[in-house]
Parts: sequence; C-alpha cells; structure tokens
Amino acid sequence: MDNPLLARDPLPPFPRITAADVEPGLTALLAEARTEIDAIAAREPPSFATVVEPLEELHHRVARAWSPVSHLNAVLNSEALRAAYNACLPLLSTYQTDLAQNEPLYRAYQRIEARAGATLDAVRRRVIEHALQDFTLAGVGLPRAAKEHFKKVMLELTQLQAKFEENVLDATNAWSHHLTDPAQVRGLNEVLVDQARRRAHAKRMEGWILTLDQPTYVAVVTDAQSAELREAFYTAWATRASDQGPQAGRWDNAPVIEQILSRRHAAARTLGFENFADYALAKRMARTRGEVMSFLEELARAARPTAEREFTELEAFAGHQLEAWDVAFYAEQLQKQRHAVSQEELRPYFPLPRVLSGLFEVAERLFGVHIRERSGAPVWHPDVRFFEIHGDGRHVGSFYLDAYARPHKRSGAWMDECIGRKHLASGEATPVAYLVLNVLPPGQHHPALLTHDDVLTLFHEFGHGLHHLLTRVDFPSLAGINGVAWDAVELPSQFMENYAWHPEVLGRISGHYLSGAPLPAEVQQRLRATRSFHAGLQMVRQLELALFDFRLHAEYDPARGARVLDVLGEVRRQVSVVPVPAWNRFPMSFGHIFAGGYAAGYYSYKWAEVLAADAFSAFEERGAFDRDTARRYLDTILSQGGSRDPLAAFIAFRGRPPEVHALLKQHGIASPEPVT
Repeated sequence: MDNPLLARDPLPPFPRITAADVEPGLTALLAEARTEIDAIAAREPPSFATVVEPLEELHHRVARAWSPVSHLNAVLNSEALRAAYNACLPLLSTYQTDLAQNEPLYRAYQRIEARAGATLDAVRRRVIEHALQDFTLAGVGLPRAAKEHFKKVMLELTQLQAKFEENVLDATNAWSHHLTDPAQVRGLNEVLVDQARRRAHAKRMEGWILTLDQPTYVAVVTDAQSAELREAFYTAWATRASDQGPQAGRWDNAPVIEQILSRRHAAARTLGFENFADYALAKRMARTRGEVMSFLEELARAARPTAEREFTELEAFAGHQLEAWDVAFYAEQLQKQRHAVSQEELRPYFPLPRVLSGLFEVAERLFGVHIRERSGAPVWHPDVRFFEIHGDGRHVGSFYLDAYARPHKRSGAWMDECIGRKHLASGEATPVAYLVLNVLPPGQHHPALLTHDDVLTLFHEFGHGLHHLLTRVDFPSLAGINGVAWDAVELPSQFMENYAWHPEVLGRISGHYLSGAPLPAEVQQRLRATRSFHAGLQMVRQLELALFDFRLHAEYDPARGARVLDVLGEVRRQVSVVPVPAWNRFPMSFGHIFAGGYAAGYYSYKWAEVLAADAFSAFEERGAFDRDTARRYLDTILSQGGSRDPLAAFIAFRGRPPEVHALLKQHGIASPEPVT
C-alpha cells in the first residue's frame, strides 16, 4: 500500500499526508499488528528476545504511524482531518485494549519473568514489570464479560475526550471582537494591534479584529487599559464550551464531563479500585490519596497567608475592589511600579532567534550536545523549523519547533513524541520530538518577540524535549518520557525553567532586536526580583486546580453525579483568595484533565516542581553549569526514561529524598506551621 503513514522514511512525510490516508493506513497497520501478536504469543519457549523485543518493535511501529495523525489534528485541524482522526480512535482504542488483555501474551511475560527474571539486566526486568502492570491495569485477569465492559468504557472515554477538545477548539475559533475606537486597544503591543488591523482590513472592515487565541487573551487581560475590553475577553475565555457567556450552550462540555467522569469511575471500579484517583495512583510516584492530599494541603497552608497579603495589597494599589478580569492588569501595573519591569516592554529584548541560540548554549554547556538547524525536513506548515542534536560525535535526536499561534491550532504549549528511541535487534531509531508553542508571530519588520513568560514556556517545553531526546534506554516502552511516572515527568521541564532566570543565561538569551544589546544588568536584576512577585497567588491558583482535579476523581459518586461546580466551590473556599464570578466555567475548557493525560494528576506540576527546585539546588551549591553535577543529573535522571524508579533516581542524584523547602525558598514563601 502506497500510504505515507506506512512509509519507512526517516521522518514523517508531512506534505504527503492527507486525511484520506489516515483510516486506510491505520486499518492496514493494525491488521498486520494483530497477526504478528498472535504469532508472538504462540512462540515456545517464550523469551525476552522472541516475545518482548518483537512487541517493543511493534509498539514503536504503531506509535510512529499514529503520531503524525494525532499531531496534525492538534496543529492543523480541519473538518476532513478531524473526521478521519475520530474514525480511527475506536480502532486504536480497541487494538490497545485487546493487546493489554491478551491472556496468552500475559502468560508468556509471566513465564519469562519466572524463568529468566534473575538473569536479565535491570532495564529488561523493568520492561517486563511495566508490561505486567499494564496487563493488570487493562483487566487481563477479569472474566470475559467484565473485560468487554472495560473495553467498551475505554473506547467511549477516548471518543469523549476527543469531543471535549474539539468543543474547546471550536468555541475558541468561533469568537472574535471587533473594535473601532482607538482607545479600546490602548496598552496592547503594536504587533498584536497591527495583526488585528490587518485582520479587519482583510474582511473589509474598519478598526481592529481581535481573536481568542491564547497570546491575544493573555495580552488583553494583562495590558489593555480598557476594563470593558478586559471583561469581554475574560468572559469569552472563562465561558468557552459552556452554558454561559457569548456562545452559551453551543459547544457545552458539561454533559461531556459528566460522561467522562462516569466512565473513568466505571473503569476503575471494574478493576477493583475504589475510584479513578486510586487507579491513576497505581503508576505514580505518590502511592496513596492521603499522600497527595497531605502534600497539597501542606503547600496550601504555606501559600495562602502569603496570597491573602498579596491580594489585599493589590486591591489597595488599585484603589477599589477588583473583578476577576482586573487582577492580571493591576498585578502587571504593581509589578511595573515596584520592579520597573513590564512583560510587554521586555519583548524587544527577547527575539526568538536570540532566545533559541542562548537556550541551545545552555544545553550544550550542561550536557555536551550541539544543536543545529537543518533545512529540507518535511514539515506541516511553512513556519515550522527542524533541528538536530549531536553529542559525542553522533546524531542523538531531532526536534520540530512550531512556535506561532494561528487559527485551527490548539492553544497552549506542549512537547510530544514524533519518533521514539529504539535500539533493538530489528533495527535502531533516534528520537524525534515536537515542540509546540503559541507565541505571537513575527511582525512585518521584526522577528517574533517574546515576553519573559514566553521564554519560560520555551525552556519548560525544551526540558521535556531533552528528556525525550537524551534518553539512553533502548526499549521504546521505557525510552524518553515513556514509562515515567506522571508525577515525575515534569521534573526535567521545570528544572530547565531555572535557567531562564539565571543572570548568566539572561545575558545570553536577550538581545534587542534592533541593536543586539543584551537586557541591561539592572533590568535583569529587577526581572529576577519578579520571580517571587505574587508567588503566593500563583501557587494557590495551581493548588486550586490540583485539588479540584484530585477531589473530583477521588470523590465521584454515580448517585450524585460529577458535582463539578460544587467541588470547585468547596476548593475555592479552602485555598483561593481571588473572587471569581458565578458564571465562570473554567472546567469546561480544562483540557489537561478532561482531554489530556493529567486526570487525577494535575498535582504532578507541584509535585515535580518540588523535585525540580530541590534538584536545581544541587547546581546552586556547585555552580549552575558545574559539569560533574550536570553529568550526574544526566546519568541518574534525564537519560533514564522509565527504566528506573523515580524516587530511587532522585536519591541517586541528590543523595536523599526530595524536600519541599527548596521550592518555598525559591518563591520567598515561609515553610508551613506543622499541624497540631
């Protein structure tokens, strides 16, 4: 079959992939895979070489074919591609569940572990342990009727999560705001205003048209002097895909959430877990609900007094009671007054080419790698760039960078696997990653200019990328980010953020797009001082999201339903200090937990932030670019993928278990008083 998804090219042939290729290509691949699985499961006697390695190869092949489809659906969404993507979700879900419920295969893995486990090296034993756990968590030991029920539930979940994301994307793309009064755009940066002017001109309209993409939303609520404009954008953003706001009921995700939570709970109960939170924790670094809740409540006790002081001070500065759409604006004004630093005023000093050059230099100094752009790689959009990483005289990986916001592209930023690493008897593959941002594109006379917040996001996603690209694990199921406990997977990304604040790095990543002059030393010092600005407010917001997510999944009761707004209200009364309008419906667009992989796991950001702050403190003790410390971090954590228990890996690097103190110190928050 001449299908680009099945091509054995070094990289996905993006220009040749069409929606019409998707379902035929995946159908053929999965049929072939099923035949191979039957043959593998029947091999006697089963061994690592005859059973496990061939399945690792198969895993790699299927993941590699599906990756460009999933990616294109996120970054170049169209009706035809969406239809093809959705048609394939049941095929893929059924295949994955059938594979994980394959009893002959499960017994083969058990026999390999029993007969050869003691003779295998640690990584191979870990591969088998992970696989056996996956078999169990997919219901391999269930009676036939329960297996079928579990499969049905997982298929429905896959479709519901895709529907959730589609509703958010459609609601975001459908809203725009037309302005004709110049006073309404006062305070917004000229790039955004120029784009809005050209958008209006293209529609033969006067004035400006602003869209609801993430960088525009953030710019409006942070910088627009017009409270009316801020309110309009906040309302549209906070009510996306809900029963409220300007598009009330059109893409309402409330019934989708109800069904998602119902099916997650049903899946967990089918496997013998009390709730979905317990099911999720089976593969996490944290082991119990109590451990997670104690962790979050400890941080809340530390952060809330600070957040209350910060918000009282902010309202005093504003001179009046603040609405939700005023908070970011007056926070920016207060920060500007206190530290003489504005995110918008920093943009000219952070042109994307300069930031990338400095970021790559950080990776080179820490890990001895060299990163160079390569032209001619097949890409899905003219703005996409391709880079290769070399280390120790060899090519170790590559990544795509898709940096700019545009229509039909999912909001936010992320790193995902394009191709995973493998080193098997059947062949080798070097890892390839997608790095996706949504920053403002270049203007007519200058490159893309970033805020420092954008810079932090880039460093964060690049940290994920290094985790994927610098892996030394040979088996796809544990290479890079695969097989890593979800509450540890953010460690490398949040670790890298520290370098975006470092004085030596700020001098390298900044350079005025006209003069090339780096950010002046006194401005750098003021910028670094902002790191702890409103740290309490920022932390309680993250804790609100984490507690809401975890409680929602831990306390779900089919008799009472999802209780989304009730649980959120209870959490807000516990930890939040900023008033939120009753019509706010942020859960309806909370893709991390309803469409992504963070269900009952949003706490992972804070959990891993503790790990990252503590890990970086080792560099602060020896020097931010100390090569011995960097080599130990690379050897014990970054290169290990899922081949090592995350707590054991951290202890091997740090010499002790993680401590929360480094994170609180980093943000200028006092340690909490012990509970008595």
